Amino acid sequence: MTGDDPTALHLDQFLPHPPAKVWRALTEPELIARWLMPGDFRLEVGHRYTMRGVAMPGTGFSGVVQAEVLAFTPGRMLRLGWRDAAPGDGACVDWTVTWTLEPEGTGTRLFLTHEGFDPDDPLQRRAHTIMGGGWRSRVVPALTDVLDRLPFPDPSRVR
Repeated sequence: MTGDDPTALHLDQFLPHPPAKVWRALTEPELIARWLMPGDFRLEVGHRYTMRGVAMPGTGFSGVVQAEVLAFTPGRMLRLGWRDAAPGDGACVDWTVTWTLEPEGTGTRLFLTHEGFDPDDPLQRRAHTIMGGGWRSRVVPALTDVLDRLPFPDPSRVR
């Protein structure tokens, strides 16, 4: 994670896999379920879907995320709206999670921006800290593991 922005998390990670392969892992529901959370994702702007993970009561996270595809550029960028379906403290938080892929040599530079944290809310500050660590120590390694096991994609599958 980079920077000291209390309203957002920023990740810059090199992955030794081509962008088309990384794009598959970010946009195919059965692959997303392996590294993030299962859900009924569909690559279509405006598509709303639900992901189910593990509740984290100390942050107010219920474990159920209501998400929406806000924008995408095939093979390059995916922007999602995220909202906890039943936050523990009753506060509704709207986050935006943006994945950006840039080719780098034979691999991909993956950028993640997770925005919308309220630095004046103690639970949001705690969530910022916990999620910052989680993206880096849990989610990216899980994504890398999926990519390591995934055959190189057929370029025609990039949507």
